[in-house]
Amino acid sequence: MKPIYVEIEMESDVEKIWAYTQQPKLHEQWDLRFSSITYNEKLPEEDVQTFTYSTKVMPGIEIVGWGESKGTHEKASGEKTSALHFGTEQLLSPIAEGKGYWKYIPHEKGTTFLTQYDYKVRFGVFGKVVDRFFRPLMGWGTALSFDVLKRWIEMGESPKTQYRRFFAFYAICFLFAFVWLYQGLVPKFLTQHPLEISMLTQLSPLTAAQGSTAIIWIGGAEMLFACLWLVSKLQKFLLKLQIVIFPFLTLSAIIAAPTVAIAPFNVITLNATLWILSIIGLLLHEQLPSANSCQRKRGKAV
Repeated sequence: MKPIYVEIEMESDVEKIWAYTQQPKLHEQWDLRFSSITYNEKLPEEDVQTFTYSTKVMPGIEIVGWGESKGTHEKASGEKTSALHFGTEQLLSPIAEGKGYWKYIPHEKGTTFLTQYDYKVRFGVFGKVVDRFFRPLMGWGTALSFDVLKRWIEMGESPKTQYRRFFAFYAICFLFAFVWLYQGLVPKFLTQHPLEISMLTQLSPLTAAQGSTAIIWIGGAEMLFACLWLVSKLQKFLLKLQIVIFPFLTLSAIIAAPTVAIAPFNVITLNATLWILSIIGLLLHEQLPSANSCQRKRGKAV
């Protein structure tokens, strides 16, 4: 497996980026991979800074590890490099031990901030199989964190606010994926609910038998639409599409079966909720941190 490489351009000087990445209380705020970082006491003559870190996997479960950091000023140009050695003894972590570095390269427009790191996995062949899924996730988390740091430094927006917006947005997207999947699978594809067929025949020249077949195809289309919500490049377009179509879907349902408007948790309340969530999602998307802002291969433009 190739080492993880992430690079980003920042409109800031090396010293400021160095401070935001080398001070534990600042570092732990923007780096998604760590929940806390604590430096151990260091003697003045020591070159290596040791620390402990923790990562909360879920409520009540966290991984605790160790690390060693060595910062150096390598060139007269102002370029800096920070070497890192890290690991954990906890079997819950796929990572046993790893090494890497952060590099800060100044230029006329700001600083190129990059990292490359690699690690050894535990559990032999099984660990290597797991790492085929875990390593891309680590690379994504590193890239997302770098963009959060960039926005914090350049725009002054705190990482906590950025992550809240990010996870709120994707919670909305996963909700839409669930809603469309359920609506396509259960009332249309699996049960072919009589009300679904009745509304379709009321709005079209189809017979009941034809409507029964058509509703299955509509269910399949809705399930496909649900899958599209998992494609990040399409989410903004899908939100705009829903803002347009939900009023028409609501009106069509009322015309086809007026009684649905007075039923508990009816089509009006459901679609109005989804319509407003679509607007909220679109607003959140405008200022969303993204792993795509980073270069993921050495020498390859974003």
